[in-house]
Amino acid sequence: MAQPAPAPGYRRTSATLDENPWAAGGVMFAGVLLMVDGVMGVIKGISGIASDDVYARLSNYTFKFDVTGWGWIHLALGVILALVGWSILRGAGWARATGVVLAALNMIANFLWLPYQPIWAIISIAIDGFVIWALCTAPSKAVI
Repeated sequence: MAQPAPAPGYRRTSATLDENPWAAGGVMFAGVLLMVDGVMGVIKGISGIASDDVYARLSNYTFKFDVTGWGWIHLALGVILALVGWSILRGAGWARATGVVLAALNMIANFLWLPYQPIWAIISIAIDGFVIWALCTAPSKAVI
């Protein structure tokens, strides 16, 4: 039996959804951004640990920690984010889900960090938002 003719304007492409280069590129870019966000977190952490007067001091803030405490939080998250970003670039399957969870945690931490350094925090929140979107929308078989 003959195959029906495709509808007008329909173009068949050789790439399937699983072979979409945009999806693989998005996952690769998300891995790189996680690494960049991790390095930024390490820099924020080292700055907070090394000197208490680098960041703004707040008097009445609900989520107020010592700046050194925030430094350790950002340092730990930064190292883990960079390692997960590297694992995404290496193609580890577990790293995509872990990257989404860690990017969400980092987004929350940077939201709480807003009064201390608003520009750095907003940049990190935007990076984390793109990472979450890229890792969640790419097909599960997108290989780098």
